[in-house]
Amino acid sequence: MNLSKNNLGEVLASSAGQEVWSYIWPALGTTLYMLALTTLITFVLGLGLGIVLAVTGKDGIRPLPVFNAVLGTIVNVLRSFPSMILIILLLPLSRLVLHKTYGANACILALVGSCMPMLGRLVEGSLSEVVKGKVEAAKAMGTGNWNIVRKVLLPEALPSLVRSFTVTVIAILGTTALAGSFGAGGLGDVAVRFGYNRFRTDILIPTVLVLIILVQGIQALGDAIARGISRRRYLV
Repeated sequence: MNLSKNNLGEVLASSAGQEVWSYIWPALGTTLYMLALTTLITFVLGLGLGIVLAVTGKDGIRPLPVFNAVLGTIVNVLRSFPSMILIILLLPLSRLVLHKTYGANACILALVGSCMPMLGRLVEGSLSEVVKGKVEAAKAMGTGNWNIVRKVLLPEALPSLVRSFTVTVIAILGTTALAGSFGAGGLGDVAVRFGYNRFRTDILIPTVLVLIILVQGIQALGDAIARGISRRRYLV
């Protein structure tokens, strides 16, 4: 059903029907699978990238200007590509590793490559906001660089890191929907293949609503965790 041939009430009634949700439930499972695995890999790689960028920066605890400039340039180049183009460019990597360029697993590599540079820059920014006096005090006590990262930078920046991670998870969710156009499956595939190409507004509406609910839930959870950390730390 679509609004050009049916009224809004009929479309909404059809949206709640079993036939529509027989498409959405499996697609939701695929989307959550891609979101979980991509988030895990992106978190590990993006956090490491951000730490390296912050530590080796001009004001970092172990400045390496040339290395930082080269790494920063690579990150900026990756971030300059729109997600759709970067997914297309990284699909050959999936063919090389997994011997296919379709399906959820094949697109996860492209999703990680698309979102990891953003998280790296967000982590770098969060760590750079830590008060320099605390870092200098740790150095004065003879604390090694790794322990400064582990016991000073990361704990002090934790609320900001949680918010950055929340933004990244939402970006990953949006990118998984985009990846549906390239054979990844999921809610994006249902929205485009059935909702748009077949003019099924009754499928498009609940698909979009599910994505909105997911984003709102992720944002609310991230905000709650960040507030809880700040409240325990600063008693606010």
